Order: sequence, then C-alpha cells, then structure tokens
Amino acid sequence: GFLEDGILVQDISRTRRRYLCSWAFPWDVATVLPTELLCLLSGVPGVLGVPVARANRCLRVPRLFEAFDRCETRTGRPNAFRVAKLMLYLVLGIHWHGCLYFALSARLGLGTDPWVCPGFERPLRRYLHSFYFSTLVLAMVGDTPTPQREEEFLFTIAGFLLAVLGFATITGSISAVIANLSAADAAFYPDAGPARRVHLPALRRVGLFHTWEHGVLQQLVLRLRPQVFGPGEFVCRRGDVGREMFFIREGRLAVVAEDGVTQLAVLGEGLYFGEISLIDIKGNMAGNRRTANILSIGYSDLFCLGKEDLAEVLAEFPHARAAMEAKGRELLLHMGRLDTGAEAAAAAAEAEAERQLRGLEVALEGLQTQAARLLAQLEGSALRMALRVQRLEGRLR
Repeated sequence: GFLEDGILVQDISRTRRRYLCSWAFPWDVATVLPTELLCLLSGVPGVLGVPVARANRCLRVPRLFEAFDRCETRTGRPNAFRVAKLMLYLVLGIHWHGCLYFALSARLGLGTDPWVCPGFERPLRRYLHSFYFSTLVLAMVGDTPTPQREEEFLFTIAGFLLAVLGFATITGSISAVIANLSAADAAFYPDAGPARRVHLPALRRVGLFHTWEHGVLQQLVLRLRPQVFGPGEFVCRRGDVGREMFFIREGRLAVVAEDGVTQLAVLGEGLYFGEISLIDIKGNMAGNRRTANILSIGYSDLFCLGKEDLAEVLAEFPHARAAMEAKGRELLLHMGRLDTGAEAAAAAAEAEAERQLRGLEVALEGLQTQAARLLAQLEGSALRMALRVQRLEGRLR
C-alpha cells in the first residue's frame, strides 16, 4: 500500500499504477537486467569481466537503505537491528577490500612475494586469505607482511587511512550509539522488564492465575499499581463501591466483622480479594459493593488493579474472563449472596433480548428491502413522467 492524503491505500490496481509511473520502476528494471550475459559475446572478457558486467546491481543500494529504515521502525528490537546492520557494513567493507587485494595480487602475480596472496589451488583458500589480510589491515591489528613494491605500499597505506578515518571511528562509536538509543528508548518507551521481573512471580503465586495464559499475566503486570497499608489500616469496608481488586504480595490481612475487631478469616501472601465488585455476575445481590471489611494486620504490600484495566485485559482474553466469573460465582454461592432465581431470570432476559434483537434485525432488513423497492418505483414513475412531459412539449412545438 501507499499513503495518499494520510490514508493508507491498499488497492492493488492503484498501487500497480502508481509504481509503474514512479521513478523507482525503471530504476528497479535497470538493477535486474542480466548484463552478465554480455560476457558471452566474442571479444568481451569472460569470467574476469563478470563482476564489472554486474555493476548495475549496485543500483539496488537505495532500495537496501529503504528496507533497512522500514525494518528499523517496525522491529521490536531496534537496537539489535542497528548493531547487526553496523556489523554487516563492516563485513561488507572487509569483503570489498579483500577483493581489491586479490585483484592487485593477481595483477602482480600470485605468490611472487610474501605480501601478495599465495597461489593456493582452491579458490576458497584464496578468498579466506584475502579476507584475513583485509581484516588485519582494516582492524589496524598489524602483523601484515612488509610491502615490497610501490603498488603494495600504496595499497597498504590506503587501507590504513581507510581504517583510521572510517572503521576505527565506526567501531569506536558503537557503545555511544547503543547508549544514546537506550537513553531515547528509556525516555519514550520505559522498559517494562524490571516491573515484569518483580511483579510477575508474585502474580503467579495467586491461585486464580495458575491456569491462565502467559499473555494475560503479561498484560496484568503492566497495569498493576503497588500500594502499602500500615497496621490497623482498612483496605476496604463493607458497602463501599468497589473500583479495584487487590493481590497480596507480602503481609497479612484480616476479614473482620462490623465491630472492626473480630477476625473472621486471615488472608496471606498469594491471595486476592475485591474481584466480585468488578465483575458483572448475574444474580449478585451485592452489586458493585464491597462484601467484607478487610484490615491490614501489619504492614502489607499489595498490588491494585483498577476496574477499567481489568476490563481491558479480560476483553482480549475471554477464557480468563470466564474463569474469573466462575470463581466469583462460586464464592458468592458459598457466601449465600447469589440469587439463583435472579441469575436464571437474567439469563432468560438476556436470551429474550437477543431473540428480540434478531427479530428487529430481520424486520429492519425487510423495511430496507421495501424502501428500496419503493424508491425504485418512484424513480421509474419520475422517469415515465419526464418522458410524457417531453413528448407533450414536442407536440406543442
């Protein structure tokens, strides 16, 4: 596709027409022409002339940079992609330098002195030696044979200058590039890794999430808000409107009676509460109100999950929503706060509403069909009337 006035156009025919009318089409055609077939003509160098004949392939460089830019903006690991791209440039530079070294060695004579490439029989061995020699020169490692002729001196000096001006600068700035990119990512896209490493193990200890998908937990972790309660502090009171649920990371909390002293139960690490007021369970007599008083016995470290955040996560994972609703229904049934009659009535009302909705859809489709027919008849009548008026006007003239 392509952007037109900010709108993504994905029509194949329009995309084809736009491409054929752009400068990229003849440029791409020129890059794929089999120009190496020219070497088959008489009077043209054979195998040695193939690299020169394939020089049109270098016209693909703009496309290569375009592909790199698109991959860099779409990949989930841009830093790793940039480092890999930089390493590719280094290897490519060494390869080209090695090819020039071998060409110069072939011109001067393979194996004629210690500096040139030895006359190995296998082409792979020649290439590896040339690549190794260029790596030593461009990495400024040294330990290369001493040049014997003027051409060799000039080639070695040019290689060292290229290493100083280009490769040494690039390799020396890798750490700075990565640091800058990491700083930019931290500013605009905060790293969620530490939060996952701290919160995810605690979330996995919650019994409700033992059978849940890993993706659900990943989404929940990013929406958790840590909260700390001191000794004797109420986390929630019975009858309050529930807007969040809590997960106990550390500490102990007591379910107390109305007097605020009598402990009915004690909640420990890995447990959760408050989910009933966030889920729409049919037959819930408490509605979205808290059903118990929760008091912190000592210092308690909790995770808080808001109603909107939970709804967003459960909307993407219906299986997790069904599991949570089943757990909440079981708890309400155990507490005697689930009206099974109201639940059945709500289910029947929902089924009736669905049936009526389908009936309305069918009726609406029928009305639309009738309206289309009436509109067609009206258009036909108007056309016949216009023809009659036209004939009458012709008679009057």
